[in-house]
Amino acid sequence: MNLTDVLAQIGDTDATVAAETQRRLDRLTKPQGSLGRLEELAVQYCAITGERKPAVPRAMVVTFAADHGVVEEGVSAYPRDVTAQMVLNFLRGGAGVNVLARHVGVEVRVVDIGMAHDFGPIAGLMHRKLMRGTRNMLHAPAMDRTTAEEAVMTGIEIARDAAHQGVGLIGTGEMGIGNTTASAAIASVMTGEAVKGVTGSGTGIDEHGLARKVSVIERALACHRPNPHDPLDVLSKVGGLEIAGMTGVILGSAAAHVPVVLDGFIAGAAAAIAVGLQPRCRPYMIASHRSVERGHRVLLERLQLKPLFDLDLRLGEGTGACLGIGLVQAAIKILTEMATFGEAGVSGRNA
Repeated sequence: MNLTDVLAQIGDTDATVAAETQRRLDRLTKPQGSLGRLEELAVQYCAITGERKPAVPRAMVVTFAADHGVVEEGVSAYPRDVTAQMVLNFLRGGAGVNVLARHVGVEVRVVDIGMAHDFGPIAGLMHRKLMRGTRNMLHAPAMDRTTAEEAVMTGIEIARDAAHQGVGLIGTGEMGIGNTTASAAIASVMTGEAVKGVTGSGTGIDEHGLARKVSVIERALACHRPNPHDPLDVLSKVGGLEIAGMTGVILGSAAAHVPVVLDGFIAGAAAAIAVGLQPRCRPYMIASHRSVERGHRVLLERLQLKPLFDLDLRLGEGTGACLGIGLVQAAIKILTEMATFGEAGVSGRNA
């Protein structure tokens, strides 16, 4: 199976099931629409899966790790070594994503898709390395187009395998020092916004560092001229391997009729690439939150995705996706465990 085959497999969500789900929600013991976004989530989940009275699904967050050559330009407040160090933290269960995953009962799978560090055999790490980090986008395309497609296919395969194993809800996560630079570059190309309007402080760089980061992205875009109508061209020239992996998870989940819960800004960049490749994948995505990264708001508006919450998060890793999964679980329980007026013997609204 190749990427073209997967894109062709992504169809529309089930409008009939959506309508039936809404009718049941309207009969539950509450004023119609009074549970707001939870009701919308229940309808979306059922429309994606085709299930009319679903059980709370097994859920998983896939956290892709990769390094970025552009960190050589001083675009991050942290050194590249932190990517590998944080991956060890994930595997030991000590990171933010681990804490929130345990809170909502979610499995975390960590994938080395492009770290500059070689761990060797280590429990819990999925070895899918395609490069030892991307090239410095200021001087060369981040990766070859073939590698970009391979990284997308890696994400597709992970999502497909998870679905076959009974996972019914997938969240996106990432770790990669320098990846807000790649994401801002993607956001600028895919939305047409100026680089300055989609670039934030990332790991916490100061104003001087932010100006340098904007300049690096502007010069990289001027050098490589990525084509916004060719998402793989954008991904290969200014993207990241973990962004490509998340793109694949989005596409693979949609092809398998599994809802995918997006994390923050980096996931938003992956979503823009995914929608560029196959617009029909958009209804399969649930935006967990709005990051404080300024480019995330632009991406969400362009993708027409309404985030579930805004808690000033900017950590990544899949932390927001974990919390979003918890809300999807709650929405399913409202649909399936709450009584209707008839079942409860409660009088309905006056005619």
